[in-house]
Amino acid sequence: MRRPGQHEPSKGLPKLLVGTTCLLATLLVLPCAAIGNPGQLIGTIGFYLTDANDTFIDIARRFDVGYVELRAANPDVDPWLPGDGRVITIPTIHLVPDAPHDGIVINLGELRLYYFTEKSASASSYPIGIGQEGHDTPRGTTRVVDKVIKPTWFPPPSIHQEKPELPAAIPPGPDNPLGDYALYLGWPGYLLHGTNKPAGVGRRVSHGCIRLYPEDIASLFQHVAVGTPVTVVNQPIKLGWVGNDLLLEVHPSPAQVDEIEASGTFTPEAIDGLDRLVRTAAGPKVDRVDWDRVLEIAKERSGMPERITR
Repeated sequence: MRRPGQHEPSKGLPKLLVGTTCLLATLLVLPCAAIGNPGQLIGTIGFYLTDANDTFIDIARRFDVGYVELRAANPDVDPWLPGDGRVITIPTIHLVPDAPHDGIVINLGELRLYYFTEKSASASSYPIGIGQEGHDTPRGTTRVVDKVIKPTWFPPPSIHQEKPELPAAIPPGPDNPLGDYALYLGWPGYLLHGTNKPAGVGRRVSHGCIRLYPEDIASLFQHVAVGTPVTVVNQPIKLGWVGNDLLLEVHPSPAQVDEIEASGTFTPEAIDGLDRLVRTAAGPKVDRVDWDRVLEIAKERSGMPERITR
């Protein structure tokens, strides 16, 4: 049997799913056999059997997930020494954000980007790195206004204050933090780009720009045209009906993300308005909601959609 990780994951459009019942015994990242409502649930869930040389940084990039989301889905595993033969969850199944399914949708609350095309009812999804505390990535709507291959980086004044030794411009090459591809947004100074430090993808480490793995921005760059709409939201909590089940997906808050980075654990936080969000999503079927499960998911914040209806 081929060992998981000996091949790159497919960059094609993920399959729609309804459930997450996969056979753990296969120890493979495989799609589950199900069909879902278009635009509600995308991706697959799987499991990976580690070897002695694995780290979460390596595994995250191999399966196109972010570092923090991999840690949130596997809170009891050492990210630097997971050990040989350890089964870990690969969190590549997601409810799409509550936003127009048009062009690029960036959800800061889950450190992930979605790309919708007119030709597909589903979306491509990629992990992203976003702005750290004090350098927040803006929210709202804009558009892609330019596309550049091998961009030159002009460090802004805020970065020059931190690193005055930087030159006025850094040309394309291994020292350029923009990588090989850049999509410039209508917000001056903000763009989607690659990176020469892929370990920062799936983390809050930038000065506001959105960074992707080099292979992901290369794929996105090919499909996105100038004028493509871009919507940036902050939705760490997502709900959606898939078939006859209401699913809840809860991601760590920014403070919890920083705690996960530092220690691998986080302090529980109450979620204001969670009851209202669940009741609104459940509608007339609210009597089917398992409220104990809702509270458990809200406490765990694993970042994966889970059923909350009986």
